[in-house]
Amino acid sequence: MNERVRVTGPPRHTPAGRAASRLGDVHEQTALGDVYLRSLLRAQIGLAARLLALLAVTLGVLPLAFHLAPSLADIRLLGIPLPWLLLGVLVHPFLLLLAWRYLRSAERNERVFADLVADPPDEDAT
Repeated sequence: MNERVRVTGPPRHTPAGRAASRLGDVHEQTALGDVYLRSLLRAQIGLAARLLALLAVTLGVLPLAFHLAPSLADIRLLGIPLPWLLLGVLVHPFLLLLAWRYLRSAERNERVFADLVADPPDEDAT
């Protein structure tokens, strides 16, 4: 007669008897921990590269636009020349917005990483 075996998933404990921890893999610098850290670094570097590209394109186009269309320099808003207004005043709120967006995205990447390496909840305790 065949005995039924209930399969619930991968074992939760290592042969040594301690709970398997992905965070332990990171701290012990195992190959798996290295993969986790590389994924976090890749996400953070990708985020930084995208924001730097946006910054370079956005702020790099302004001087080029004023060089290619010199008539734009003659425009005045509230008595202030348009180049001074854009490059001297309005660039600062834009930089603050980019910094805020970068910080939120970097923190989100770190939360995802922390959730990934966190110990799985113990289902036997419920």
